[in-house]
Amino acid sequence: SPSPGWTCHDDCKYECMWHTVRLYVQGGRRVPQFHGKWPFSRFLFVQEPASAFASLLNGLASFLMLLRYKAAVPPTSPMYPTCVAFAWVSVNAWFWSTVFHTRDTALTEKLDYFCASAVVLHSVYLCWVRTMGLRRPALIGIFRAFLLLFLACHISYLTLVRFDYGYNMAANVAIGLLNLLWWLWWCLRNRPRLPHVWKCAVVVLLLQAGALLELLDFPPLFWVLDAHALWHISTVPLNILFYSFLVDDSLYLLKANSDLSKVD
Repeated sequence: SPSPGWTCHDDCKYECMWHTVRLYVQGGRRVPQFHGKWPFSRFLFVQEPASAFASLLNGLASFLMLLRYKAAVPPTSPMYPTCVAFAWVSVNAWFWSTVFHTRDTALTEKLDYFCASAVVLHSVYLCWVRTMGLRRPALIGIFRAFLLLFLACHISYLTLVRFDYGYNMAANVAIGLLNLLWWLWWCLRNRPRLPHVWKCAVVVLLLQAGALLELLDFPPLFWVLDAHALWHISTVPLNILFYSFLVDDSLYLLKANSDLSKVD
């Protein structure tokens, strides 16, 4: 009988894939990809165990750091609502990443990709609010609406026109680079008066470096651990460090606002 969540047809395709892999290995030939994916050894009903586990760890780290943020930072801090929203968007994305790597279907793939795009865009929003929006609060709503419109157009194109993997990758890489350069520019400008910004700089640099692991397209080690799983594993400590930066920065802003109020 098939594993839970797997139809007899899907189970048959899985067994046929491994029969083909064994023939390639016995013949001393390079193992091919199947429908654009390397063969993974299933654990119970989980299709990609390493990536699923790493996604679960990232989601758990984001949730625990959200709890730490809410415990350490009063809601009166100017960045509080933006940081809390970013954490929930991240937790949601890692949940769907876990689901997708557990069971790859047309629906779970789209939910994983779309929620990942939402995190990338919310990271840009977080960066804009912190670096510019606090001085121009009237523009925050306009910028948020622009990003939501962009996300809606992005999802509509991939859903209604064509699910274009190349376009989706290019869009997320371009936005990620924008986010990287923007944060680095701000960190360098504010390093003398904000000692904690080193955490932000380290995170954005290592996130971009970690994404290069995706280019190391190799067959999974022990048929479990591939470049994508390694990338997800590398983001767990970076998640924790970034939320640590958000805590430090939010407390700094709270103190700065308090000091200004006393002067007034």
